Parts: sequence; structure tokens; C-alpha cells
Amino acid sequence: MSVIELNQVSRWYGNVVAVNDVSMTVGPGVTGLLGPNGAGKSTLLHLMAGFLSPSGGTATLDGRPIWRNHEIYRTIGLVPEREGVYGFLTGWQFVQSAARLHGLPDDAAERALDLVEMAPAKDRRIETYSKGMRQRVKVAGALVHDPQVLLLDEPFNGMDPRQRLHLMDLVKKLGAAGRTILFSSHILEEVERVAQQIEVLVAGRHAASGDYREIRRRMTDRPHQFRVRSSDDRRLAAALIADPSSGGVSLTAQGLEVRTEDFRRFTRLLPRLARDLNVHLWQVSPTDEDLESVFSYLSGRS
Repeated sequence: MSVIELNQVSRWYGNVVAVNDVSMTVGPGVTGLLGPNGAGKSTLLHLMAGFLSPSGGTATLDGRPIWRNHEIYRTIGLVPEREGVYGFLTGWQFVQSAARLHGLPDDAAERALDLVEMAPAKDRRIETYSKGMRQRVKVAGALVHDPQVLLLDEPFNGMDPRQRLHLMDLVKKLGAAGRTILFSSHILEEVERVAQQIEVLVAGRHAASGDYREIRRRMTDRPHQFRVRSSDDRRLAAALIADPSSGGVSLTAQGLEVRTEDFRRFTRLLPRLARDLNVHLWQVSPTDEDLESVFSYLSGRS
């Protein structure tokens, strides 16, 4: 069983800091690397795969340095987010070439294609594949040498629902078999379905770590902003201000802007107040549910 350890790892390009002082341990099982686009997830995965050198800190696999250690490629499989396949090759030729690079027979390529359900399309050129099919053939190429460590960068992008469920199930099975798997995503629900452990990255920094229930709780328990429109905004505002769950209420031309400190209490309170006051609710919508604001809150609390 393999373990990847990052100790105060940073990576910068000129004046741009992509990863900043990140320390984490990724062991057997499935770990989700969660963060908004541009958070540094791809850079971190490439550091773990030995494709980038740390500008500071150390990255090790089972105690051995990853950078400039070609032996690790017997242990690691990487599925990059960017297209890393030649469109003029067939799926079979692509996975077969990966097998031969590892000195493996063609049987290894057959098994890898079967794992991702790409055997029926193996003789078609990759340029004719859908986005989801290209993702799956990249996974087959990464699995061909049966690696103990699998690094997946946004692996479920572009897949239809059936393909997603199949690959999610495959990742969970590989993790349950003792492999060390890290996959990146910007979608919490996607990570929840597959990973036991979640690492959150925000603006290149390690913002939070824990199981998905803890991360979900921290996201839910943060302050929330809502826009509320009703048949009597003033009357509703007066009642909301009197309740301790409200951190502030503003009356605007678009309706009420409500900041709530207790999300669960507010979701129970609002419909009850509307009923008691005989006020009709026309709109209740969050104004801060974008991933940047959610992850930035986690980063500020870490």
C-alpha cells in the first residue's frame, strides 16, 4: 500500500504562486481533491506525479522523492484533465502503446479497455470519440500497468450519467482493494459519492481536510446570504430582524437581502413567519452559493 506525502510544498511560475505551502498525506482508499477552477488542483496532481518539481518543500512516495525518480512510474498512473491522446490513433493503439512502454503484453491493454467498457469501440480512431469516451480511454491507459497509485484530474467531465456511474463505481472498487487514489473535482456532490476523505484547495492553499460529512457541515454552517421577495417585504423584514438567526436584513428595490447566521433555523423560520403574517413568498434564492464564496469561507476558517 502506497502513501504520498507533501511537506510544505509550493510551486510558482515567476510571480504567480500556483501552490502555496501545502502539506497533506494521501494514503490507501479514495481521496477527493476539491476546489474551484484555478485553485491549483492540476498543479498539485502534476507535482505528485513527478511531472513538476516543487519550488519549495518535498513530495515523496513511500518515503522516496518523487521528482526525478523514474521508478515511481511503475507505481503511479495519471489521468490529466487536458487531452493527452493522439486523435489519429485507435483506442486500442493508444492503450497498447501504454502497455508496451511498461514492457507488458497486449493482454494488459485488453484488460484495461474491458475495465472501462471501451472494448467495443477500441478499433475506432480517438478523434471520433465523444468527450466521455476519450476520458475513459485515458483511464484505461493509466490503469494498464495495474498501478498502486492513481491520480485523476477531473475524470468525470464530459461523461453521460451511465458512464459517470460506471467510472465512479470502478474508482470505489479500486480504492476498496487498497489502491491509493486521488481525484480532483470542483463539485462537492461528485466527491461525496466516491471519496472517504476530502482535501480542499483554495487559491493554491490547503483550506480544509476531513471526511465529506465534516466538509459538508462546515459548508452548511457558514453564514448565508439570501434574496427574498414577498407580498409585504417590510412586514417580513421586521419579523426577521427580531429573530437571532438573522445577522442583518436590508430592504432594497429587488426585495430583502438577508444574512443568516443559523442556516437550519432560518430555513424553518421563514415559511413559518410567512404563514403567520399572511405574507406570500415569491422568491427565496441564495446570493452567495457560487463555489468561490463557499471555498473562500472554508479557507478563511482554516
